[in-house]
Amino acid sequence: MSTTVRATGDPAEFKATVFPFLQRDPVLNSVILTNTEDRIRGILHDSAPPVFLSVHDDPGEVVGAVMCTPHRGIYLGAFPDALVPAIVGPAAELAPNRDVVEGTATAAGLFADLFSVRRSPAVTIPPGSLRGSTSADGRATFRQARGTRLHKLIHFVEQTAHGSARLAVADDLELATQLLGAYGAELGDSLPPFEEKRWVEARIKLGRLWLWENDGRVVSLVGHQSAVFGATRVGPVYTPAADRGHGYASALTAYVTQRILASGSEACLYTDLANPTSNKIYAAIGYEPVADFLAYEFN
Repeated sequence: MSTTVRATGDPAEFKATVFPFLQRDPVLNSVILTNTEDRIRGILHDSAPPVFLSVHDDPGEVVGAVMCTPHRGIYLGAFPDALVPAIVGPAAELAPNRDVVEGTATAAGLFADLFSVRRSPAVTIPPGSLRGSTSADGRATFRQARGTRLHKLIHFVEQTAHGSARLAVADDLELATQLLGAYGAELGDSLPPFEEKRWVEARIKLGRLWLWENDGRVVSLVGHQSAVFGATRVGPVYTPAADRGHGYASALTAYVTQRILASGSEACLYTDLANPTSNKIYAAIGYEPVADFLAYEFN
């Protein structure tokens, strides 16, 4: 199948082009859908212009979509393996400084191989290797950074803990920003402080951030994204280290999940593959795995 790749920096144009394709599975495509929507709404800001790529077959129908942004890098999501070679050139030309690619293990690995060669022509990929992580002189060109697992709520199970949930309000801005900053620092994926505060403020205004309070003290934070095509993604989920082990995050995530379900939307979320505790917690609520994704960092 021959394909063509179209590029735009306009999220509204990208939405008009690819959303009819992505809405076929709004859970699997949740990240691209919500990130695009938030840019259109003006509540997600980029430090450099984003690049959006759509892949089209001979009749012109969309068969794949990719998002290239300063914060998320090159996000493939569930992009098909067979289409990866078609987007390497446009991505290298239009977003050459992105330092992360994330997608399924095979698609992200293949993209990392090809993108490394494109960025550094001297790199040699060993014959038969899917992930040629070193150059001809032995220097690392990219490495696996993290793995995540997408889950969807199948059978809801309520969780309890001491305390109660409440919606974050304007007076919680400073505290919620501190919690978001700590969350990003633990993941190694922080926003600049000004962006963190603006991110939190926008979501408080939209009613997307919830807090768990026990004995008059906030002990956990859970947010959720906008509902797009009947799917809502939970996250971030964060409890300070000193308050862990009491079930606060479980209870609050379950509470937010129940509200999402009551609104008529499906609920989904991502977990860190390296954190078996979080995977166990969400399984107890009724979330079941959908797909795994890997991220690779370029040097």
